[in-house]
Amino acid sequence: METISIINAKDYVDQKVRIGVWLTNKRSSGKIAFLQLRDGTAYFQGVVVKNNVSEDVFKLAKEVRQEASMYVTGTIHEDTRSHFGYEIEIEDIELVGQSEDYPITPKEHGTDFLMDHRHLWLRSKRQFAIMKIRNEMIRATYEFFNKEGFIKLDSPILTGSAPEGTTELFHTEYFEKDAYLSQSGQLYAEAGAMAYGKVFTFGPTFRAEKSKTRRHLIEFWMIEPEMAFMHQEESLEIQERYIAYLVEKVLENCDYELDILGRDKEVLKRYTQLPYPRISYDDAIKLLQESGKFPDVKWGEDFGSPEETYLAEHFSKPVFVLNYPKAIKPFYMKPHPTREDLVVCADLLAPEGYGEIIGGSERATDPEYLAKQIEDAGLNKADYEWYLDLRRYGSVPHSGFGLGLERAVTWITGEDHIREAIPFPRLLNRIYP
Repeated sequence: METISIINAKDYVDQKVRIGVWLTNKRSSGKIAFLQLRDGTAYFQGVVVKNNVSEDVFKLAKEVRQEASMYVTGTIHEDTRSHFGYEIEIEDIELVGQSEDYPITPKEHGTDFLMDHRHLWLRSKRQFAIMKIRNEMIRATYEFFNKEGFIKLDSPILTGSAPEGTTELFHTEYFEKDAYLSQSGQLYAEAGAMAYGKVFTFGPTFRAEKSKTRRHLIEFWMIEPEMAFMHQEESLEIQERYIAYLVEKVLENCDYELDILGRDKEVLKRYTQLPYPRISYDDAIKLLQESGKFPDVKWGEDFGSPEETYLAEHFSKPVFVLNYPKAIKPFYMKPHPTREDLVVCADLLAPEGYGEIIGGSERATDPEYLAKQIEDAGLNKADYEWYLDLRRYGSVPHSGFGLGLERAVTWITGEDHIREAIPFPRLLNRIYP
């Protein structure tokens, strides 16, 4: 008799097996007990029939508490009524760890309560599905960029300078010098691109802003590719291929998890169809104004959630908004070749109300222009001399972008709140020890 994982039950139909599990819920109807079980790979049902087991086993099946751990022994059968498709007819139960008064009962709970119990909420079925999809997106990210010839670089988490200004940074001291928790790995990735052509970083980033929207986090994980000898349009093509690849791999490898979440797979399939539409910032402003729904929208302002939602829904798929006003974008972006008031950049807006999932641009290459931009942004030029060196010694056209993993996970899973897409909320409204 083998000890297996639930996910492999399909390979053991009509065979006797042993599985280490936790109990998520149970119900009984007289002489039959139905145990909802999980083991970290999947969820399925265990059936205990009173006439087929000892009195002690049936008594234990009736009395065991939510989240108790145990080994169950029994025979795997097909179960066409469930999402998973299989169940186990239990013959024996070996209790491993008891559980008393588990706080997250099967009833509805508020988000704040669940976040306070995040270490336990991870065990729930929906959280299981979200984290499995998150893991698949991470796996697919490495696969995609490896296939595209990128090298993975690790940028520092403690930095001495800020890519987008210091107002949203967590400040600390590094042996009597100012330091900040990383806001982005981009500047370091640009150095990598000048050495290796195509690179990407993937790591935690921090924003010191007390946002309470369902889209924002203080700490999140960012994928940031940088490509040498590449202009804006080539970068957009990589971005849309990357997003389509993530969606394709989730559809291919997370069918069970998408069923748990009730995600519409036909809608997701639409997001794999390329190319994605493109619209200039100027035309986006006109579209919003002509809709009659945004009387206060003005050229020169960034888009809020309602505007982003309208634009993406107008196209029913992700849409690139191109060339924003220079005044509302970071210092490192390339100036537009014919418009002094614009920069060469693009945001990718996701439909269904999820907003921006990628921000990117072609990077400025003129060291004198960039030095002035740094000073105009109120930053210390001396802190960026190394960054200016990248332009002084063999500068080339280069582009890059950043994708926030948690927001992309929230979109692809169709969840309401971004907080469900991060495993542990270290700096999210509460500090864990």
